[in-house]
Amino acid sequence: MLGIHGLGGVGKTTIAKAVYNRIFDRFDKSYFLENVREKSWTTNGIIQLQETLLSKILQDPYLKVDSVPKGIELIMDRLCHTRLLLILDDVDKLNQIDNFLGSYDWFSSGSRIIITTRDKQVLTTLGKDHLVYEVKELNQREAHELFSLHTFRMNKLGEDYLEVAKQIIHYANGLPLALIIIGSDLCGKNIQEWENALEKHKKIPHQEIQERLKISYNGLEKIEKDIFLNVACFFKGFEEDYVTNILETCNLYPHYGIRKLIDKCLITVNEYGILSMHDLLQQMGREIVQQESESPENRSRIWCYEDAYEVLTRNMGTDKIQAMILRSPEPVTMKLQGEPFERMKNLKFLLVENVHICEEFQYLPNGLRLLEWHKFPFSSWPSKYCPQKLVALNMSWSSCIKMETIFKQGIQLTNLKHIHLQECDSITELPKLCAPNLKTLDLSSCTELVTVHELCVTNLETLNLSFCYKLVTVHESVGFLDRLRIWDLQYCMSLQNLPNNLKLKSLEGFNLEHCSMLEKFPNIHQEMKRLENLHLSESGIKGLPSSIGYLTQLTGLWLKGCHNLRDLPNSIYKLQMLEFLSFDTAKLRPLCNFFDGLSEYGFPSLRELYIYECGIELEFLMKPNYFPVLKVLSLSGTDIVSIPESLHRFTTLECLDIRSCKQLRQILRLPQFIKRVDARGCASLDASRLLNQIGEILCEGERSDILSRDLFLFHWGDEHSFMVPGTEIPRWLNCKHQSVGNSISFCVGRKFPNVFAFYFALGLVPHPSPAVLNVYLSINGFEKVLINFLTPYRDASDTLWISSRSHLKLQKLLNESNPSDYNHVEVTYGLIPPVPTLEFRRWGVKVECICCPQKSSISSSMALTLVDNDSHSNLNLPLKKRRKY
Repeated sequence: MLGIHGLGGVGKTTIAKAVYNRIFDRFDKSYFLENVREKSWTTNGIIQLQETLLSKILQDPYLKVDSVPKGIELIMDRLCHTRLLLILDDVDKLNQIDNFLGSYDWFSSGSRIIITTRDKQVLTTLGKDHLVYEVKELNQREAHELFSLHTFRMNKLGEDYLEVAKQIIHYANGLPLALIIIGSDLCGKNIQEWENALEKHKKIPHQEIQERLKISYNGLEKIEKDIFLNVACFFKGFEEDYVTNILETCNLYPHYGIRKLIDKCLITVNEYGILSMHDLLQQMGREIVQQESESPENRSRIWCYEDAYEVLTRNMGTDKIQAMILRSPEPVTMKLQGEPFERMKNLKFLLVENVHICEEFQYLPNGLRLLEWHKFPFSSWPSKYCPQKLVALNMSWSSCIKMETIFKQGIQLTNLKHIHLQECDSITELPKLCAPNLKTLDLSSCTELVTVHELCVTNLETLNLSFCYKLVTVHESVGFLDRLRIWDLQYCMSLQNLPNNLKLKSLEGFNLEHCSMLEKFPNIHQEMKRLENLHLSESGIKGLPSSIGYLTQLTGLWLKGCHNLRDLPNSIYKLQMLEFLSFDTAKLRPLCNFFDGLSEYGFPSLRELYIYECGIELEFLMKPNYFPVLKVLSLSGTDIVSIPESLHRFTTLECLDIRSCKQLRQILRLPQFIKRVDARGCASLDASRLLNQIGEILCEGERSDILSRDLFLFHWGDEHSFMVPGTEIPRWLNCKHQSVGNSISFCVGRKFPNVFAFYFALGLVPHPSPAVLNVYLSINGFEKVLINFLTPYRDASDTLWISSRSHLKLQKLLNESNPSDYNHVEVTYGLIPPVPTLEFRRWGVKVECICCPQKSSISSSMALTLVDNDSHSNLNLPLKKRRKY
């Protein structure tokens, strides 16, 4: 059994039909049962579907079914000995599957059942042993091809239509339904009609597309519809947890409802927990709200600036409005007419941005759950507003607001969970807050904050006081907040005193970066088991307590720039879960002694080790068993002279950063699977020896299928990247294509060559705004794809950058470009921003191309030299410095 699910119109039925047509003749019997959802509304409809299934498979037009249970029994009895291929198309309820499959355990061996649905939850009945496939939207190439097939009856567009077609494809956002319908409508139309249709669809959705998409919405319960419309009109782009906290107080049961919408492919949540939805679904949701009334004041949600402006400036507020966004594309000043919020009794969500209200008003609805008002122009709440139901408050960048006027004595803020007051310059004090359910407190950049008093916030989960430049002392009680999960004090540059003891049982992240006046780190209670990340970079701490060993779940410890740090306690070896460690201080005790103390333990989980700008001895590199899974080693700015051959035994190492190691002379042997070496600014390094090792690694990668399939799946993606001092081009590189322009072209067959690498010989031009060098690849005129980039390094002079990409990645790009026997490949580069920060001496591409049709293969000694218009020099001659880019 196989389940296929996805958004309406994404191609589930089309894929199922394609599979059916390809394999149906391998089975004894087969049938594609369409429109199961549409025909299953009544018992008679289900019986008719059962009769259709049986009569078609058994070729008995007179077969009749008396009842649904009888139909299930007949299906199981008459088909149980048949090797069957059955497609159940467009199922939306669990019982619809049961009506045809019964107990699922009666099928003959070798049978295949495929079910398509918009609701992933329907497929849970299949069990864990069966496959579930989610159909995704089309990528750019696929969308381009499908749209072209329905507009020009070919897979390529006419030149005149390319730009507007690109906009239409972007509007459809990979949804085949929209591409087919709009493409068919535009077939035979002129360019003006295309442009006019695009503008119309942006404002007035295509009715046929909307009706198809609306099927999933119509199947929702009222509460789920409310959640969907709230996301479509207001919360798209917000964090799921944030929205959940707000909607919980609206009796919308979001924990269940959001999951239901995800299962029905109506909304998505990405890896960062951000809510989103397809653009056409958002347009459909907003159109549903638009249809509530011709007048914006009679709609439940207002998101268009012009509509909100009209309601507020004409005092047209009503109790039908539940959510309002007042966001101007440009900063504007607005004068309210009367008290427009007074009649919005049911307003729950209000967002104001880029709008300055010039006169005070008295009313805000007491039912507000979310108030986001950036640059709030007044010092206190409106006089007749009581924020008791407020869940989330964001008044960032408000220069007038004062804490004592917001949190007045006697106001119960029992629902308040999120406060954001970033860069509120007028805040000078954080008073006692009686908000028992407060979960997030963000006072970032409150530059006048002086002290944190005792807080009555026993349920506090996040405390963000970052950028409070004048914060000096944190009350002892804060060290005993049992539910505090995230504590951020970064850039509190005046902070001197933390609680002496920390007993924060739930703390997961603690940030003290750039607290330059903080010298003492608190003692840690043994119950602090959950802390995962401790950021102390650029702080003034002189030492860490031995009790740091209690942090047994710590995965990241940042100590870079702690110039007062004298020692690391021996108990640090207890941090066996540590994955990231960074430090750089010449005052730290010799590292050889420190690592010798680890001989019994090591760091079995450490993946990234950064040691900066200090004099060290590298005895620990003789013992790779200390770091069995190390992937990144940075020794940037250290005084090392030689990296021993034992580095080769770090079999998991992918990245070696040795920038500005000015005394480094040699690297005896690189690890076999190294993917990135950055040796810029290493003026004493034997570059020739290093280049020979790089050549061996790249050539081995070209010969080995295992290397190309596995090596490129690690930490650094799928590319090799090596930065070496100097501009000498090694003999093994021997590029076929070289250029002093910004483009190199060549041709390949249906298989992308195994050998592909590019290089740049660069000089650095000092500039206050350094640019990033981006390298792009385009095949057969399709959109350029970024294949690598290089960020200039301030201490580097001449640099040779060599890079390659995995064969699998390049072959995938070729497969997506309508390949033929002769495919045009273009490699280009560009500076972002386009400022002259790099001097381009030479660059080239090494590739086994088919550019010379008179030869079946190109020998490695041949080269194609491309010269720009202002130069007649052959690039195979010795290097000469060219004019600045």
